[in-house]
Amino acid sequence: MAQGQLNNSTKTRKRNFSEHSRSSYAKRQKLLQHRASLPIASVEKLLVKEVQKHDTLIIVGETGSGKSTQLPQFLYNAGFCGNGKLVGVTQPRRVGTLSVAKRVAEECDVVLGEKVGYSIRFEDVTSTSTRIKYMTDGLLLREALLDPYLSRYAVIIVDEAHERTVHTDVLLGLLKSVQNARSKFGNNDKQLEKENAAQCFGFRKHFQGRSPLKLIIMSASLDAQMFSQYFGGARAVHIQGRQFPVDVLYTYHPQQNYLDASLTTIFQIHLEEDPGDILVFLTGQEEIESGERLIKERLKQLPENSKKLLVVPIFSSLPSERQMRVLVPAPPGFRKVILATNIAETSVTIPGIKYVIDPGFVKARFYDPNKRLESLTVIPISKAQALQRSGRAGREGPGKCFRLYPENDFEKLEDSPKPEIKRCSLSNIILQLKALGVDDVIGFDFIEKPSRQSFVKSLEELILLGALTDEFKLSNPVGRHMACLPLDPIYSKALILSSEFNCLEEMLIAVAMLSVKSLFYISSEKLDEVRTVYKCFESPEGDHLTLINVYRASNEVFKKWSTLRTEDNYKIFRKWCKENLIDSGSLRHAHDIHSQLRRSVEQMGLRVASCGDDLLQFRRCLAAAFFCNVALKQPNGKYRTLANDPMNDIQIHPCSSLFQGKPECIVFDELVVTNKPYLRNATIIDYLWLAELAPQMYSLEN
Repeated sequence: MAQGQLNNSTKTRKRNFSEHSRSSYAKRQKLLQHRASLPIASVEKLLVKEVQKHDTLIIVGETGSGKSTQLPQFLYNAGFCGNGKLVGVTQPRRVGTLSVAKRVAEECDVVLGEKVGYSIRFEDVTSTSTRIKYMTDGLLLREALLDPYLSRYAVIIVDEAHERTVHTDVLLGLLKSVQNARSKFGNNDKQLEKENAAQCFGFRKHFQGRSPLKLIIMSASLDAQMFSQYFGGARAVHIQGRQFPVDVLYTYHPQQNYLDASLTTIFQIHLEEDPGDILVFLTGQEEIESGERLIKERLKQLPENSKKLLVVPIFSSLPSERQMRVLVPAPPGFRKVILATNIAETSVTIPGIKYVIDPGFVKARFYDPNKRLESLTVIPISKAQALQRSGRAGREGPGKCFRLYPENDFEKLEDSPKPEIKRCSLSNIILQLKALGVDDVIGFDFIEKPSRQSFVKSLEELILLGALTDEFKLSNPVGRHMACLPLDPIYSKALILSSEFNCLEEMLIAVAMLSVKSLFYISSEKLDEVRTVYKCFESPEGDHLTLINVYRASNEVFKKWSTLRTEDNYKIFRKWCKENLIDSGSLRHAHDIHSQLRRSVEQMGLRVASCGDDLLQFRRCLAAAFFCNVALKQPNGKYRTLANDPMNDIQIHPCSSLFQGKPECIVFDELVVTNKPYLRNATIIDYLWLAELAPQMYSLEN
């Protein structure tokens, strides 16, 4: 009997293995068929020849052409990764980097991190065998600090260049100089002795015969002329996308309430149109959450057979694990409606979309260098963005795009969005350029130069922080240490100072927690519930101390899981997070960031000490580092900043532990404007500390 059971068990295992093999084979065949059907597949040889002939190539690939996933594989197969070289591909966003790398690893039938890997801030999934490396553009900039000529790379592909993020623009200027240096000096060591190739940046290192760098700029924009001119008339190649026809429908009149108009259109499609998922472009988390709630309320009023509508949100502060849910197909019989910010325009390719709803607006960040104020402003999209949005409906078959504005309003839109470098703080970029040896940052070869005022204000800030000398040189060691840390300058300075205040451990925790934007997934409808749960963590002295309390409270369950990574320990950790309304993936990320930052500061020779439960020194250190971000209470209970161009009547953010308390003087993490100006992440300080700890900006007299 026992033998019979054993034989049956063996047969079952064999059958299961056989079924798994068939399933894997079928999946593999489907992937191969999909790759062969992509428009870029028919021009593989042509593209490889173009890259071989030209050191710089502009590739304009329409949505759905397959350029992001296929071109790196073509170059690998053509032998560009000989002698251990890499094909590097930059993306503007973390979620895009991760999703494309996963897809390519799947197509190559390899474990992610081997032949195909990715690197994003605080997360490196690569190895010595990696040959195709996806990364954020900011990470490649940081890599240049250690390897000024990016000598590991045979080819660098700058993908989604049309998005014009600040890091993309700086990276283009950097790569242009790297390419000139590598092309000029190649293997000519005698010439190298006479003339140092590093002068392109101001470095004083020998180049030692690197091979020329192949540079590919990829854009979904139909106008490649600007990129081509910037790179001296570089060759441009257009790849036809697998774009099915998309019917674009306009409204007769502008919509007063575009959220309500979007909801009406969603249900019109759901009840009247053929099967297919819906993608709706909204401007931010609050709008998306409100839309999700209203859709669910309206679904209750429909007949049972019309309720099969699945709502999936995606926005940047949503934890990565939740963002990836948009890629999961809807259950059989259901229609998926995705409520998205502009993150879905190009960064994430979502399968199954047949209908797009475009209200015509986007939320953009604008930085005022005088007030040190970052505002989130809803503005009309550009024509390029409108075309990107409509294109999402024609990826897998004919689609429809419902533009909730009249056609003559479309004609009035700007051709392209304003580049981020013209509307953001330049402090971090200037610090990185200085570390790369670029002394004349104003004269740097930007594709579009920011305003002189932005440069001046950022240089002033870096001098106040001690990162630059009065002669605008990188200070030693403070400035060099700050440039080595992958953080905003103010956070870097806080870590360096905290070593002197004997609270580096606490500052590491605070900075790690602040670096994870989606740690607390706070829904606007659950704000009261969130406040109740957080009472046990709240510090009466402020939000930075509250973050330390959360980290310390999670430390025991996290260490238990990270030391012994069993399923039971992971369940305990996730249960703790769920009970405390904390995203487990984000908290895990914060712990990882803490570990990496700790290693970095130890390598710098900083002493990691803890101030324990006496956090007075920690608050004094915050005052010493965040002295540019100080606000005083006014007689009306609101706050006035102490920046060069002060702002009045600002409120502490409702999520803050200090929202009800109204202390006299605070330091804050950031000043943002949504519907009104708010101070985020605030902690109490004594204003008398400022003259002592930041004499470069304050005196007892003022």
